[in-house]
Amino acid sequence: MEARIVEIAERIRGLREMLELTPEEVAEAAGVTVEEYLDCEAAKNDLSFTFLYRCADKFGVDIVELLTGDNPHLSFYSIVRKGTGLDIKRRPGLKYEHLGYRLKGKLAEPFLVHAPYLEEEQDKPISLSTHEGQEFDYILSGSLKVQMEGHTEILNAGDSIFYDSGRGHGMIATGGEPCEFLAIILKKPKGEAK
Repeated sequence: MEARIVEIAERIRGLREMLELTPEEVAEAAGVTVEEYLDCEAAKNDLSFTFLYRCADKFGVDIVELLTGDNPHLSFYSIVRKGTGLDIKRRPGLKYEHLGYRLKGKLAEPFLVHAPYLEEEQDKPISLSTHEGQEFDYILSGSLKVQMEGHTEILNAGDSIFYDSGRGHGMIATGGEPCEFLAIILKKPKGEAK
């Protein structure tokens, strides 16, 4: 397993133990079975963005702390130069660059997402995920096939979609070329009803 995944898994286990949470409690918050959670904690599985996002929320930490072990330190503004976003790999080829990882107290998580065009994905069902809050995606280049539960949309450069990310959603690059888009995840305010 990739060394970075092992480090993240160790941080997750350490935070869970420090907060005196059971694997069952964190598994429920993460939306996985206890067995799946324990496999993630043992670095036996890749760690999806949704899993990391939900664990960070349960632990009350910034997702950056799970990814790097460091807390964001900047409170006024943060600049991330081209190509220097914090890398998060989600599935083969899909790459997220966190563009606001240095700012503490974020109300949103901004990402530059690079989705490869994979011919074998084009006629398969798109895997759906959920996470609390809302998400805004803006297509910079290429085309994105978006599945929103029972709805399918094709977005092209300049198109955007804004949605309740607590509902099933998934996406793949389509049209024969990679797709690059901005994804801004807006957190649900603490204390707001589900």
